[in-house]
Amino acid sequence: MRTAPVVLVHGLGSSFEHGWRAPGWVDLLGDAGRPVIPVDLLGHGTADAPHDPAKYAQLEASIERALPDETVDAIGFSLGALLLLRLAARTPERFGRLVLMGVGENAFRTDDSHGDLAGAFERGGDPEDVQMRLFVQLAHTAGNDPLAMSACIRRPAEPFTPADAAKVTCPALVIIGDRDFAGPPEPLVDALPDAQLVVLKGVDHFRTPMEFECIDAALEFVEAVPGV
Repeated sequence: MRTAPVVLVHGLGSSFEHGWRAPGWVDLLGDAGRPVIPVDLLGHGTADAPHDPAKYAQLEASIERALPDETVDAIGFSLGALLLLRLAARTPERFGRLVLMGVGENAFRTDDSHGDLAGAFERGGDPEDVQMRLFVQLAHTAGNDPLAMSACIRRPAEPFTPADAAKVTCPALVIIGDRDFAGPPEPLVDALPDAQLVVLKGVDHFRTPMEFECIDAALEFVEAVPGV
């Protein structure tokens, strides 16, 4: 049985309390005897919320500062998963197992859609694009500053490539819905040296971390099944 702490890293617009405690992840990991390391990314939850995109240039440092000296397992959703990928590529020895939810080919994409989403946060209201509207509503529900969300999106960042993903040597599980805009998952799964894939039927991006199938697969992968 694994006893390593589990780091939980939320997605854009969410927070540790909103993204992990509310859906039951924290309680389930506690029932399995696994210590949980909370992370609020810069701009989210209890963290500082600057409006300068440059302040978010090393966003994965929000995770790195929370890590203990010992090896940890980590579960990340969406932005949290993308940041864990970058961190695990740079320091793979710090991670035992990695669960990456709501990510796929988007890990390698470079396009202008992020700027459109940042603009939606800046303008306020409900954008016509359904995907953007859901991100804005998510951030509002979690109590996050929309201008901090925009700055986070506009942060300077180096591209992440398949060659970078090849440096993630720990076992990884990719979980994605078949209706998720982050897909297809195969480019990421194929680039990771030791990866498994779970596809959630009929599930979109935003539902992923609340799906029982997702939760069960993630906890089983890190050997944190309550009562076992």
